Amino acid sequence: MSFVIPTVRLYVPHPDISPFLFQLMNLIKAGSDAAGKPIEINYVDYGQGNPVVLIHGWPLDLQSWEFQLAELPLHGVRVVAYDRRGFGKSSKPWDGYDYDTLADDLKAVLDNLDLQNVTLVGFSMGGGEVARYMSRHQGARVSKVVFISAVTPYLLKTDDNPDGVDKSVFDDMLKGIGKDRADFLGTFAKGFYGVGPISHPVSQAVLDWSQSIALQATPRATTECAKAFSATDFRQDLKGIKVPALFIHGDADKTVPLDNSAKRAVQLVPGAQLVVYEGEAHGLNVTAPDRLNRDLLTFISGQPVSETYSKSEADPEGAAEKATY
Repeated sequence: MSFVIPTVRLYVPHPDISPFLFQLMNLIKAGSDAAGKPIEINYVDYGQGNPVVLIHGWPLDLQSWEFQLAELPLHGVRVVAYDRRGFGKSSKPWDGYDYDTLADDLKAVLDNLDLQNVTLVGFSMGGGEVARYMSRHQGARVSKVVFISAVTPYLLKTDDNPDGVDKSVFDDMLKGIGKDRADFLGTFAKGFYGVGPISHPVSQAVLDWSQSIALQATPRATTECAKAFSATDFRQDLKGIKVPALFIHGDADKTVPLDNSAKRAVQLVPGAQLVVYEGEAHGLNVTAPDRLNRDLLTFISGQPVSETYSKSEADPEGAAEKATY
């Protein structure tokens, strides 16, 4: 089997920055844009063992997996995460934000790194990439799939999808982004993590951090991806999944409501399991990292995932000790 050796490049944010602060970038070529310029996908790759590929949500990048990138490689798995095109340090083309193209980018990552026996983990918008990859590329190289706070099966309300979200909601999002993207993203982050007048699951620093990540994306990528995740129908994609599947969702998710997403999606995937996190909002990879890490390690190891959780279980080591990877 042949594969392309990924590019390694030194990233210098500004010529005035000390050379001691250079950041090493790993880049994979994923096709070309309309002008023939290469599309390069930035990724990180940690640990050893069967691979787990983390696909981030909108409007963030791979940095949003901070708590998983810091923990999962300690437990006998190899963890790869990448920036979606248009976000983070990946190329920022004008076009190519439809799910077919994004699934092809995912394929480029798996093929170039020659990953086998992969567990795909898609958060929010990333769940759409998982679903489309599994149908468009016949689930090649993949042994398990996880959907976290995912946009599947179909968010938009239509005549044949009466349980979806009204189009006006997404139109208002696009108007807000166009009017003042920074302000929109700042407000969006609060709902993303469930921050309210008396609810503070994350600090102001986390909100600021999330906004700084989101603003690294181009306005074009931000809006085009919002159009893609709001209007793409994944129902047929899900029906074709033949590997073990896990859906994780918070019952306090106002960004992608549970009833419009995971509760419906799990019915389309034979044998899939739904685990509901009581009281958790959309960004549960940050607000409930210990539980999520435990559940990911348990699922990766082939064990059934508990639908209950107590704070005393905050150490995921228990799942890892029992696992054989």
